[in-house]
This record gives sequence, structure tokens and C-alpha cells, in this order.
Amino acid sequence: MGRTMGESMHPADGHDMIRVHGARENNLRSVDVEIPKRRLTVFTGVSGSGKSSLVFDTIAAESQRMINETYSAFVQGFMPNVARPDVDVLQGLTNAIIVDQQRLGADPRSTVGTVTDAHALLRILFSRLGRPYAGPPSAFSFNTASVRASGAIKVERGARKAVKQTFQRVGGMCVHCEGRGSVSDIDLSQLYDDSLSIAEGAFTIPGWKSDNFWTVRVYAESGFLDPHKPIREYTEQEMEDFLHREPTKVKVEGVNLTYEGLLPKIRKSFLSKDKEAMQPHIRAFVERAVTFTDCPECDGTRLSERARSAKIGGISIADACAMEVRDLAVWVRALDEPSVAPLLEALGETLDSFVEIGLGYLSLDRSSGTLSGGEAQRTKMVRHLGSALTDVTYVFDEPTVGLHPHDVQKMNDLLLRLRDKGNTVLVVEHEPETIAIADHVVDLGPGAGTAGGRVCYEGTPEGLRSSGTLTGRHLQDRTPLKEKVRTPTGVLRIRGADAHNLRGVDVDIPLGVLVAVTGVAGSGKSSLVHGSMPAEAGAVLVDQNAIRGSRRSNPATYTGLLDPIRKAFAKANGVKPALFSANSEGACPACGGAGVLYTDLAMMAGAATVCEECEGRRFQASVLEYTFGGRDIGEVLAMAVSEAEEFFGSDQARLPAAQRILSRLSDVGLGYLALGQPLTTLSGGERQRLKLAARMADKGGLYVLDEPTAGLHLADVGRLLELLDRLVDSGTSVIVVEHHQAVMAHADWIVDLGPGAGQDGGRVVFEGTPAALAASRSTLTGEHLAAYAGG
Repeated sequence: MGRTMGESMHPADGHDMIRVHGARENNLRSVDVEIPKRRLTVFTGVSGSGKSSLVFDTIAAESQRMINETYSAFVQGFMPNVARPDVDVLQGLTNAIIVDQQRLGADPRSTVGTVTDAHALLRILFSRLGRPYAGPPSAFSFNTASVRASGAIKVERGARKAVKQTFQRVGGMCVHCEGRGSVSDIDLSQLYDDSLSIAEGAFTIPGWKSDNFWTVRVYAESGFLDPHKPIREYTEQEMEDFLHREPTKVKVEGVNLTYEGLLPKIRKSFLSKDKEAMQPHIRAFVERAVTFTDCPECDGTRLSERARSAKIGGISIADACAMEVRDLAVWVRALDEPSVAPLLEALGETLDSFVEIGLGYLSLDRSSGTLSGGEAQRTKMVRHLGSALTDVTYVFDEPTVGLHPHDVQKMNDLLLRLRDKGNTVLVVEHEPETIAIADHVVDLGPGAGTAGGRVCYEGTPEGLRSSGTLTGRHLQDRTPLKEKVRTPTGVLRIRGADAHNLRGVDVDIPLGVLVAVTGVAGSGKSSLVHGSMPAEAGAVLVDQNAIRGSRRSNPATYTGLLDPIRKAFAKANGVKPALFSANSEGACPACGGAGVLYTDLAMMAGAATVCEECEGRRFQASVLEYTFGGRDIGEVLAMAVSEAEEFFGSDQARLPAAQRILSRLSDVGLGYLALGQPLTTLSGGERQRLKLAARMADKGGLYVLDEPTAGLHLADVGRLLELLDRLVDSGTSVIVVEHHQAVMAHADWIVDLGPGAGQDGGRVVFEGTPAALAASRSTLTGEHLAAYAGG
């Protein structure tokens, strides 16, 4: 029955807003905002303006914290601890489901199938229908090793007694590669020169000098090897000890050390570390010395022979996982087995969700670490599409990142569908097409960092256009198609490229110009520029892999800026450079250089309090007495990049080495960042540009950038184009994998791949200038570029 004219509204219907008052998380300045429920709200603003701080660190974080508190203390002990955000009042919250841009785990045993539970359903299916019978679902899991054990166990209950027990678990892991699908092969010629002896300096590993007590001298004085004999003349036993010996205690000059074979030592010291965090020369050594090949035992399927032998209609689980998801969905729907009908229905719905979200070209055995940021985010959405839940809050972080303009409309339809089911949808976004479909817009700014953190506009998308804010002014920006393009200085020839879905592609990429590689997601762009680039090209790659760093890492440490600064302080004061590192001798003894004291409160969120001794400055008081140019090291690290650039360019503190790094940070639009700001507080776009600034120091004539516009506000895209122009004009060749039409329009040359994704892609469908592509409208990219230029 409907409500009569005189009937008052039910009290339960009055909670139609999420109210935030006095939000101060990160750079937010006591923000007050009211967000309508069961509507689509888009949060805009330049990178670093406070969007993520408001949406993720305040609203979503408090929702998750309050949900966690409904569980018992025992259960909370197993859940992540979430601290209460710095906010006065939060009302009207509902359960928040976060779909962020964080890359999926890069563990080699993590695949698209495992992270979406599709593989778990397939394992059950094959354990029920596979013939010959291979075992329970665990027999098809490449993460599960087979285990057998027997013996006596003592049960301490009443009268203690020994009980004989046997235990057996059937797993599907390939024994040879341990479920990784690939094995690493180390090129021994890159580790040592076998014509020389150890005493003559046979090792060619970076940092392994003849007087190094912990590396070379352990081998020379271990007693297992003759240090004066050329390595090629070693006996079989000596070679075994040299390359493979298990860790063994030895004495070198009276000091107890551990001797270990060269190959396991290299694996531990180099291969277990994040390549992105390595120094350039170390990274180059690893890329040169190590190759990964498919496991010869399982052909890269990760599965044991037993798991691969069980088949349904001639298809094994390895075959099923290697299919494109859209083909696998057809195969699953064709199975007519009433005994497993509910399972087939659930699996079919999951696979259909992949296709619906535009990921039908993926396969379930695709390693999750190889997905782009946009693919990873959409993969996380799969489990929510068929959900019957309503009145929950979905929180998205730039869902259009990595999407071709052709696919943006599909994503917009999905967001609207979630809203229309009665959910609140909060989206952090820069894409004008997504802003246009919003019911409500919250624009933060006016600038970034300390210049942001305020609400500049609240209202409709139409009102934003005429609001005069930075976002509003740039919503209609259009970069014109380049009329006069640069002349190439050479050509990079790629022949027979067949990585992933590429179909023997031959392409000549012009050098000395700005080249954009375009195409829908899954068309083969990354396979072409990353997987098929000739090694001799010497390309400097800036990809989308996340920067890894603790709260002790900051822009100054990541870019190497702190090194010249420490040396300048040390020279000016006649002391050691280590004093000016908060991670070394200069650290405050009370907090260990962290600036805060952390107290673990078990199942409750840990408490962080500012260190009273150093007042959060992280250094010993005696270190802060030393100055350079009138500033102490704490004051320098508190400076923003733009302020530091001016400081180190002044007469009293001139430091060209620091200024070069700072100018690169300014060039990529990070002039507002504090030098000592923890990396853990940076947004995705800020991390991407910080990586770009750091890699610009690498010497190379060719830069390959993977979607550098990710996370960039419309106002910053123009600055990025200026930076790319400067790189090219200085003699550097630049190849950009990009979906943003502004970058396409500004390029000198476009290589468009397609025509579709997965098996429907992998071919070059256009090569030429942006103007020619827009004029021909012969591809999806051409159609959207023409519409953009005409808009």
C-alpha cells in the first residue's frame, strides 16, 4: 500500500545520506560532505587532492572497521586491523565492498582462476566427472603437494597413550616446478669466467670483489675448492661443491661463516628480491643472467601427470584452464550432467560474468601478476556482478583505467546496474564519460597535497562544467590532432612476434619520434612492446608494477635524492653521511627513526603515537644541530619538491645533483610532494609518476611507457605531453602504450592492434599518423579518435 497524503514518513526512510563531518585523514582539512545513498557519486580532483583519503581511508575504512567489530574478539584476531579514521562524525554507513586498483598478488601460483574461485569450482567438477578418477578436488590443485606420513602420535587426554596413525593427501602440484609452471635457468657464463681462477677474479657478479669477506673469500678459503685453479679445470666433486653444495659452516680467519653453492646463493641474494627495487646495474645483471622457461615436466600447466590424465569428454583441467574464458563458458554450458547441475550453474554464471565485464579473452591459467591495473580491478568485480545483495556501498578506484574508449561504456553500464539494484556506488575517477553519468559529483582540491583537501564543488555533472573549478574548466579539453609530425631518425624492426596472442607480427616502429601503441584491452599491445622488444634495443621500461616500500621509504630514498643530500650535509659539517639517515646512525633511539611509536593491541587496531623524544622528526637531537644552507636534515625532508628545488638552486645550498632529480619530479607533476612523505601514503597515480621520474635517470635512447596517464587529472595530461615532447626533442625515442585520446592525438605515429581481444586480436590493423587513423575510421580506435577530435 502506498503512503496516504497525511501519513508521515517512516523513521527508517530518513537515513538516505552518508554524512561526513570534520574529516582530517591525511591532507583533508576538516571536510564536511553529504553523499546520497542508492546513487552513483563520482569524486574528482587532481591527483593528491584527497579523493582517496575521503573515500577509501575515511568512509570505506570506517565501514570495514565497524563490520569487523561485530565479530567476536577471537575472530577479530585473524582479521586485518583497521584504525578509526580521523573524523568527527560518520553517519549512515552501510557495508562497504572495495574494488581497488591494487595489483593482484604476483605469486607465481596465483592465477585468474584461483583469485576468482573459478578454478576451485573446476577442481570439484573434475573430481566428480573426470575419468580415470584422479582423486578429490585437492588432486587438481597445483598449490597442493601430495603428502604421505605414518607413525605414532601421543594423545594427551585422560590415560596418555601412543596411537598409530597414517596420513595421506593427494595434491595436483607438479613436483618439478612446484606448481609454478616455469623453471629458472641461470646462465653460468654471466656469473664467472671459467678460464680464470677465483684468486684471479673469476666472478663477474656485481659487488663480488676479490677482497669481499662475505662472498668471494668464503669460496676461496672454504677448503672445498682450489682458489688458484681455473674453474673449467674443476673436478666433478669440486664443481658440485662450487655450484650446488648445501649450506655448511666454515671458518675463515677464525670467523664462523656459512658456505653455500653458488646457484642457491644467487637465487637467495638476487632472485628473491623485487627487481623494481634493485639498483639499475643489479637489475640489468639479473635480466641478463636469468631466463624463465616452461617446466619440461608439465609443459607449463603446473599440474602433475595424474591431474592431467583425468578428462571430461577428452578435455583435461589443464586444457580447460588454457581456453579463453568465453570458450570455456560455452563448453561448460554444453555439459549435461544432472548430478552436478548446481555446480555447472555456479561455474557458468562466474564465467559469463567474465565475458560481460569484457574479460572473455583471458584464460584461467593466466598468472594474476601479469594483469594490468584495469584488468585486475575488473577481475575483482567478477564475484560481485551476480550478487543478490542490495543496500551495500561499492567503492571503485578509477574503474576505467586500462580501458579502451570502446570499453568505457561497458564499465559505465555496470556501475549503473549496481546502482539500480539499490546500492550506493562511490567512484574515484578522472574519465569525463564516467563523470557525465554520475547522479552526484564531489570535486576536491583546489590543488594537491597541502594545497588540496577541501571540497570545491558538490552537485550535478552539469553544474561542475560551469563551476569554474580546475576539473570543471578542463572537462571539455581536446588535444588537436597533430598536423605536422616529426621525421623518424631510424626504425626498430620487430619480426615474427608471437608472444601470447600475437600472430607472427612484423612491424617497423619509427625511432626519434613519439609512437603510441593502441588497441582494445587484450589486443596484444603489452605483448608487443614488452614481450617482443629486441634485447639489443636497450629499452628503459616504465611499467605499471606497483612500487614496493615500507613506511620508512619516501620519494627522497626511492629516487636516490637522499644520497647527494646526505653527502652535502656530511661535507659541510665534517661528519659521516650515515648520521643523516633515519634508517642508520642518525635515527632517533626512542623510535628507531620511524618518527612514531607503534603499540600492538592484538585484535584491535594498533595505536601509533608521535615520538616524544624527536617529536616525529625521526633524527637524534644532536644530528638536527648540523645544518646545510641554514636548514637541518629534518627541515629539508619536510620540504615539498618545488620548495626543495628552489632551495638547492640557491647560492647558500647549491647542489646540482639534487636539483636534477628534483626537476624530474617536477616534470612529472609531483612538485607538491614532501621529500620525506612515506611511499605507503601515495596514490596509484603518484607512484606511477614517481617511478617514471626515477627511471628517467637511466641512460637509454628508448623509453617504453605503459599507460603513463593512469591516475592523471585532465589538467595534468597536458603537462605529461610536454614532458614526452621534451624527451623526444632531446633525441630520445618514446613508445607509449596508451588508451587516452589526448596522447593518441599528440603522437607522431600510431600502431593500432586488434581488431578485437584475445584470439580476435594479435594483429596490426593500422600503422600511420593520428590524422590518417581518424580520417580512415577503419578501426575501433580510429572511430573513437575521430569522435574525440570532432568533439
